[in-house]
Amino acid sequence: MNIVLINPPHTAIGSRVPDDHLPPLGLLAIGGPLLDSGHQVRLVDAEFGPMPLPTLVEQALRDDPDFVLIGHSGSTSAHPTALEIARMIKARAPAPLIIYGGVFPTYHWRDILAETDVFDFIVRGEGEATATALVEAVEMRQPVSSVAGIACRDDLGRPFATQPAATISDLDAYRVGWELIDISRYSYWGGKRAVVMQFSRGCPHLCNYCGQRGFWTRWRHRDPVRFAKEIAWLHRVHGVELINLADENPTSSKKAWRAFLDAMIAENVPVLIVGSTRADDIVRDADILHLYRRAGVIRWLLGMENTDEETLSLIRKGGSTKSDREAIRLLRRHGILSMATWVAGFEDETLRDLWRGFRQLIAYDPDQIQALYVTPHRWTPFFRMASDRKVIQRDVRLWDYKHQVLAMTRLQPWMLFFAVKLIEIAVQSRPKALARILFHPDPEQRHSMRWYTKMGRRVWFREVWGFLTSDNRVSDGPTLAKFWGAPQDAEEESMIAARVVRPRVPVPPHAPEGRLAG
Repeated sequence: MNIVLINPPHTAIGSRVPDDHLPPLGLLAIGGPLLDSGHQVRLVDAEFGPMPLPTLVEQALRDDPDFVLIGHSGSTSAHPTALEIARMIKARAPAPLIIYGGVFPTYHWRDILAETDVFDFIVRGEGEATATALVEAVEMRQPVSSVAGIACRDDLGRPFATQPAATISDLDAYRVGWELIDISRYSYWGGKRAVVMQFSRGCPHLCNYCGQRGFWTRWRHRDPVRFAKEIAWLHRVHGVELINLADENPTSSKKAWRAFLDAMIAENVPVLIVGSTRADDIVRDADILHLYRRAGVIRWLLGMENTDEETLSLIRKGGSTKSDREAIRLLRRHGILSMATWVAGFEDETLRDLWRGFRQLIAYDPDQIQALYVTPHRWTPFFRMASDRKVIQRDVRLWDYKHQVLAMTRLQPWMLFFAVKLIEIAVQSRPKALARILFHPDPEQRHSMRWYTKMGRRVWFREVWGFLTSDNRVSDGPTLAKFWGAPQDAEEESMIAARVVRPRVPVPPHAPEGRLAG
């Protein structure tokens, strides 16, 4: 079958401001199994430019595809664009079947299929096995109701879903379709050739606001040696200089993570690794942090979310301000940059609360900060807790964590916005922070901090301009429950948790090259 994968142009500031672009790992992960099943697969990545939608549609329909697959990692804020693309394709060429996948459609499939008929199928949960099985069922004229993990319409046009698919127990069973892209076009960290990869999927922790934990259902990891060999192959064959880990929590298993670090050190390739993890994992690994740096880890984003103990307890973060502070200290001691995420709006904060949070951030002394706004997802327990709060941002394209979407009773939107912007400036402009940017002894870290500061400055001014001119907030919007519908936390786990079975056979030295040759 002739299949086209579409990566929509994302409207979020984080996608439009930087000059760097990273490849769409989710689509490549689905493309690999489709290629291995004998299908003709092509990717249209509209993030470059960004590509105008009419051009995108023309590119997608260029060779009369049988299937068009649309998906994006920022699936909530990307949904309006994905919907518009599907409408344009159906208007021009009704024949291709359109398959839609991602976190947002996994849970909002009922609403999507009831509101529009431009999507023929929705893949729910992991797509490698499901998308391949769906394409083959259609090709063989078999009933699609036999394919687990999809949603579509019955003969009467009513939305229905098949039983959930099982999680993929062996993450090495499906390969990433790297041949679908020209890797030299993708970069990060100020022009370094880069790709996105996953060592693990899921997270064992119970943070009640996280929109990813339930989607992956359970935590699993790839074979550490195979994963390191694939990274080394990408460097030696394609010149990849940096790996951006898309994992929620790659360090969950100290044993598995240590095995990966040892394997990377053994490969001896100059590849940098950035990603995100939990502060308490860093504290746990104090005795092996020297291996992190030797293996290439240069920056961790630490999902601290807040600096208030009561708020951390409310959102079931499971960490503490003490471990957050210690993690930053340990990372700096071992030459690894720290980026602290700080989220406003979990509770009905006051200016005094924000001031206290700012003082805590100063005490933490992170190298970088990423200030975000709470963005509730319908399938998380936090959505139920916040269901009566008013929505002030109706434009779903702005539900990207960088815009306030929920009202607060004690702070007007302009008060929260400018308080957060001032906190960002103050934390990043401290004498300590400026000294590191200007005089850090490690040229690689100095480069990365300067690049991040440059991007952050551009994003900061773009956010201020957008707030003043085009964000279109409403003063008396609907409640969260009325805006999105009833809570879905009862069905938060999108798949059936399959038991993980690890292979006991040794990995042959040529395995990565053979698997990736396509």
